[in-house]
Amino acid sequence: MSEPIKNRYEFVVLFDVENGNPNGDPDAGNMPRVDPETGYGLVTDVCLKRKIRNFVETAKEGEPGYGIYIKDGTPLNTSDNAGFSSVGIDGAASMKPEDLKKAVKKRGEEGVDVDSRVKEFMCGNFFDIRTFGAVMTTMVKGNLNCGQIRGPVQLGFARSIDPIVPQEVTITRVAITTEADAEKKGTEMGRKYIVPYALYRCEGYISANLARRVTGFSEEDLELLWQAILNMFEYDRSAARGKMAVRELIVFKHDSELGCAPAWKLFDTVTVTKKENVISPRAYSDYTVTVDEAALPAGVTCTRMG
Repeated sequence: MSEPIKNRYEFVVLFDVENGNPNGDPDAGNMPRVDPETGYGLVTDVCLKRKIRNFVETAKEGEPGYGIYIKDGTPLNTSDNAGFSSVGIDGAASMKPEDLKKAVKKRGEEGVDVDSRVKEFMCGNFFDIRTFGAVMTTMVKGNLNCGQIRGPVQLGFARSIDPIVPQEVTITRVAITTEADAEKKGTEMGRKYIVPYALYRCEGYISANLARRVTGFSEEDLELLWQAILNMFEYDRSAARGKMAVRELIVFKHDSELGCAPAWKLFDTVTVTKKENVISPRAYSDYTVTVDEAALPAGVTCTRMG
């Protein structure tokens, strides 16, 4: 891996959905998430991080240093055990807390800095830990500080530019589950929820300080992150999500580790407005996106991708 990043970043992601459900709410029958007070659509940070993880796993499949810690079908304990095995403690996840603490203490008395070595292994082998951080219960059980790793990259919830009006669509289901049902009826009715169109805005932060002190998030990782954000919906197609695409990624780069201006000042320079005479947007071309680069503080540059 290359050296940790040396510059702070903030970024804005603009993505849209057409006739799909960008992020269903399980507490509301899988309807698209909505702020009930304003009607604006929401997409959680967890949802977006999942897309980024999936892209990295696809693009870097099997490549050392780019494993994914939080992934479908793989118990976290399996990865935790690999971290402890790197310092000579096998089967840590299945140990009782008191036994694991004794094993950690014993290795420490033998001159092994278990905390640092395990953190180095987990950050070095898993891209999402290096990027987003993680809470690793086995390490917490062993009373290691590395059980809670704070990642340098953080995302907020995405919110739609305009209020959304989710639609409930009735569908016909011809696949009957049982023979008894087949004798009673030939088809069944089902429902799915869609947003006809919505443009969403997500804001994110990258701390060079945490990259240097904690995870080692590098310039190579940064380039992969930009690639993953721009393509996070391209390998995640499904009928439920409809047509989704990242339309633009706007990146603010500070010329120092701690930054040259508050994040909100940079985010305020990005304006998304409906074009004149557009009442109900149905395409990205119905909006105008501007960045007031003249208002950027000294030491901050802006790059637009997409």
